[in-house]
Amino acid sequence: MAVSPGLHHITAICSDGGRTRDFYERLLGLRLVKRTVNYDDPQSWHLYFGDTTGAPGTILTFFEWPEADPALPGSGEAVALSLAIPKGAAHGWVRRLTDEDVPVAIAPGGDDALALHDPDGLAIELIEQDWADALPGYTTPEIGEEQAIRGIANVTLLVENIDATANLLEDALGWREYARASHAGMLRLRYGAPDRNGPGRVLDLLKVPETDPAEQGAGSIHHIAFRAADDDAQKEMGARFAAAGLRVTEMRDRTYFRSIYAREPSGVLLEVATEGPGFTVDETVETLGLRLQLPAKLESVRAEIEENLTSLD
Repeated sequence: MAVSPGLHHITAICSDGGRTRDFYERLLGLRLVKRTVNYDDPQSWHLYFGDTTGAPGTILTFFEWPEADPALPGSGEAVALSLAIPKGAAHGWVRRLTDEDVPVAIAPGGDDALALHDPDGLAIELIEQDWADALPGYTTPEIGEEQAIRGIANVTLLVENIDATANLLEDALGWREYARASHAGMLRLRYGAPDRNGPGRVLDLLKVPETDPAEQGAGSIHHIAFRAADDDAQKEMGARFAAAGLRVTEMRDRTYFRSIYAREPSGVLLEVATEGPGFTVDETVETLGLRLQLPAKLESVRAEIEENLTSLD
């Protein structure tokens, strides 16, 4: 049985690409590894942030929707994401965020965690992880190796039919529950990939009584993507999605990976993305993210697209 070794990326919606770039690239120290457009809406940015090469499990991507209303979080979507930082890094991040006038809350526990929001209100945690120390970080003049974010630590899905979603994670993707907690009618299940020691390998399912459906907008997570080792593994996972009664799309070529999509029983949009070919298919490691990259089918209208895109500076 082909299993997903982890999350590939998380895609959210922003209202201002330049402001989002400043927050994630300059403030948080992620690398802008690809600037391209939404292939389904070529007049808008699709920005990819990650580690030095944009390795699966480190990638956050953003669709720019300048006219989008603010999101209203609710059931049927991913509602929060956590990014991994090395042990002992939390206090340095408190100083940096405070100096930048970014409100931040400290949540001490088994892992020191900081809670904050991006400029559109997307809920983010920076959370210390033991495995983060073993991975190289992408550094900047302001953020050194001891502070650098190492990828996705966790993502939380707010779902109504928690049992159906749990079964899907187990039966279609090969993930397993390893922790749960309940309080006052709330239930949280924590799932992990077969090897949980690395980026993008943990996911929480959360059920809260009487939660309204989410209204997507700026500051919401559009979808989450799981990794597939190759096309055969992706095809097998898609077949298991279909066997569970989900409507699965045809394979779509996203240049840097190939994707299929389906909505899980509570409405969260899931993607299964192949690990390759990766972001260096049209740029070198040294030049990643410096120039607008377009698929071949859009090159003939590059001038029109460039004219309509907003400034990222």
